[in-house]
Amino acid sequence: IHCGHYVTSHGLALNCNTDLSWFGHIVPCGIEGKGVTSLSRELQRDVSVQETIPHLLDAFREQFNCQLTEGETPEPEQNFGSDSMDDTAETGVTGDLNANLRWPSTGDLQLDKAVQQWVDWDRLDSLVEAGRLDDLRSRLCTRMSFGTAGLRAPMGAGFNRINDLTIIQSTQGLYAYLCRCFADLSSRGVVVGYDTRGQEESGCSSQRLAKLTAAVMLSRDVPVHLFSMFVPTPYVVRKLDGISTCTHVCGVSSPYAVKKLGAASGVMITASHNPKEDNGYKVYWCNGAQITSPHDKEVLRCIEEQLEPWNASCWDEKLVDHSLLRTDPLTQINSCYMDDLTSLCFHRDLNSGCTLKFIHSSFHGVGHDFVQQAFRVFGFAPPIPVPEQKDPDPNFSTVRCPNPEEGESVLALSLLLADRENAQIVLATDPDADRLAVAEQSNGCGWKVFSGNELAALLGWWMFFNWKENHPDPVDTESIYMLATTVSSKILQAFARTEGFQFEETLPGFKWIGNRIHELSKTGNRVIFAFEESIGFLCGSMVPEKDGVSAAVVVAEMAVYLQTKKLSLNQQLHNIYRTYGYHVSKTSYITCNDPPTIQRIFSRIRNFDRDASYPKECGGVRIVHVRDVTTGYDSSRPDLRSVLPVSRSSQMITFTLQNGVVATLRTSGTEPKIKYYTEFCAAPGESDVSQLEEELRKVTDALVDEFLEPDKNHLIRRFV
Repeated sequence: IHCGHYVTSHGLALNCNTDLSWFGHIVPCGIEGKGVTSLSRELQRDVSVQETIPHLLDAFREQFNCQLTEGETPEPEQNFGSDSMDDTAETGVTGDLNANLRWPSTGDLQLDKAVQQWVDWDRLDSLVEAGRLDDLRSRLCTRMSFGTAGLRAPMGAGFNRINDLTIIQSTQGLYAYLCRCFADLSSRGVVVGYDTRGQEESGCSSQRLAKLTAAVMLSRDVPVHLFSMFVPTPYVVRKLDGISTCTHVCGVSSPYAVKKLGAASGVMITASHNPKEDNGYKVYWCNGAQITSPHDKEVLRCIEEQLEPWNASCWDEKLVDHSLLRTDPLTQINSCYMDDLTSLCFHRDLNSGCTLKFIHSSFHGVGHDFVQQAFRVFGFAPPIPVPEQKDPDPNFSTVRCPNPEEGESVLALSLLLADRENAQIVLATDPDADRLAVAEQSNGCGWKVFSGNELAALLGWWMFFNWKENHPDPVDTESIYMLATTVSSKILQAFARTEGFQFEETLPGFKWIGNRIHELSKTGNRVIFAFEESIGFLCGSMVPEKDGVSAAVVVAEMAVYLQTKKLSLNQQLHNIYRTYGYHVSKTSYITCNDPPTIQRIFSRIRNFDRDASYPKECGGVRIVHVRDVTTGYDSSRPDLRSVLPVSRSSQMITFTLQNGVVATLRTSGTEPKIKYYTEFCAAPGESDVSQLEEELRKVTDALVDEFLEPDKNHLIRRFV
């Protein structure tokens, strides 16, 4: 038996004139400064070419029960099973791929290559042995990309999943890109936080993935501010928001220049409200906002260039325990956050005498301790926690899905507890505490669960009401802004038209809002409220990210103030609509687990009657304008170009109808869903809500049935 070894782009390629599948644990072995594979993982350090030879010979001797000596190393032209070294360099194995596989070939060369790479770097044996080729292709032949909330996918083996390897690869790519942007990266460092997610069977948890993220950075001597326990997502942002030397990448110094450490970037390991199987990797830039283009595209490109783990240190989660470059920012950031929270407290004297009772559910996530502290900061007694959902539980065992946006069906335990305690308000934060759901008792007639758009109307009114109380000069109003994503209610726009402040829309996703806040701050403007309809709210401008903790205590104070006026939250909502016009909206989704079907649906909409022809009506109502952000088309503009940035990585089309209804179809950036949003914006004085709701229902039903064709396309309607 003659073995040869060549250095390739993937490490060490073994050439043997026998089938390596005989030796299950023999795979290409790492060399110094190159890959990390089975031998280096076993020894927990880098290994050289010479070190691999005795291990290989021992394995051959044991297998064949014979004496062996090391043979001559053949020249490249003697490479067995390969016409040239190019094949070896590209695949990391010999040119005859089948001869190097530890399993029968799938018959798909691309898939075989992807499986080989994965098993070299991680473990995927069970799916290979079971012959689950479709599952393998899904996991291995595509990679994750940045959506509205960073990288997000199920936990599990594969390049298209969240796991140790893909987190290491992502962090290596992030490091490479940060090196290009920050000459002082080694002094600024990065922030890393995590939520409570995890899989018991695989050992994959947010905490472990955060430690691996830190290990990659520490292995390159980059300081890491790793939280010692789970935290809300906004805490990671808070560590970033004081960048005094950010001008070379952000344009100007950040408005928080004197406040915080000034890290170059941040990573939050979370999948927010997604199903328990998922996890994610959110990346924040030096301005505290999630990365958008071009940063996201450049980071992905750098990830593709850094796929093979650098060394054994990248896999060492214990590195954070003894590295002098690791610090724990928890105490400092928690103290700063709670201090800054007082800027949103306007009626502490009322809060201390509050007679209202509040229930809080943290949905098995991170929110409990932080919401309790926030209430104390405002002078409240802490809210009553839902005991079954107070503590972290990665299985989210008491809810069918950990998303409080789903409404009354997932708030059942909270509402039951509220009835027992005679509490008037229920507050629910999602697992990473950046979203907030609210329900209010309706005069003994059940519960009113507010939609994201309705809560935004209340919070927007409250923030502007208190702003005016402290800034009576109308000139001050001209420099304040409210922001909303384009699929959210237009109620803030109605406020702005009447009250004289500024309003802007962004693309869906709070990363766009966060970056716009940063841009506006450069010119001395201030954002006092921002929201997205999926129960994401930012009161004030403490952080450029939605924040469920601060929103929860702000809602509580608003409810207490309204109680002194003998008003409930719902009564005040109707007062707002009577003043600014009723905004009746419907938001929901259908599930589609087949990406080609989604492509066909939107292609049909863009060619509804003929090539490049959008629908002319919806439910018998004429469509007067179409905006297609995916292609950059907007029929309402003289140049037919959308003012919103083109977003070709996702689908989004908006229709404006003759009757005033605005309807949008878009794909989710985090889940296999097509979301639909419709809103009827009535003029002030139109008070026949039932008629508005009926007209909206007809348009919404037609939008779904005529444009999406759920039955024909085997789509799964939302379960409520």
